[in-house]
Amino acid sequence: QVQLVESGGGLVQAGGSLTLSCVASGRTFSSYPMAWFRQGPEKEREFAAAINWNGGSTLYADSVKGRFTVSRDNAKNTVYLQMNNLKPEDTAVYYCALRHGYGVLTIARQYDYWGQGTQVTVSS
Repeated sequence: QVQLVESGGGLVQAGGSLTLSCVASGRTFSSYPMAWFRQGPEKEREFAAAINWNGGSTLYADSVKGRFTVSRDNAKNTVYLQMNNLKPEDTAVYYCALRHGYGVLTIARQYDYWGQGTQVTVSS
């Protein structure tokens, strides 16, 4: 069973930066797309960013484009989300997910494995 563990969340001021990490278990990590989703208070889970198997293709939600950068280090079985110029609207639990497929998709139901999430809180 694939396991994903997020870390790096915390409390930051608006305009600050934070980097999230997601460490994956299993031999298939390097072969599959990964994504970050987030769920804010009283909101549904929404797509934030995704990255293909080798990091050559990325996709971002309009709300984070230009501020967030997703990357991966397959040797470390880790995907990252670098978040810059954070806004209070970015406050959410951030989840990483792995998809048994080939495309970088934006729909949560298309991903097969999920971490437990890490809390990001941005103060105004």
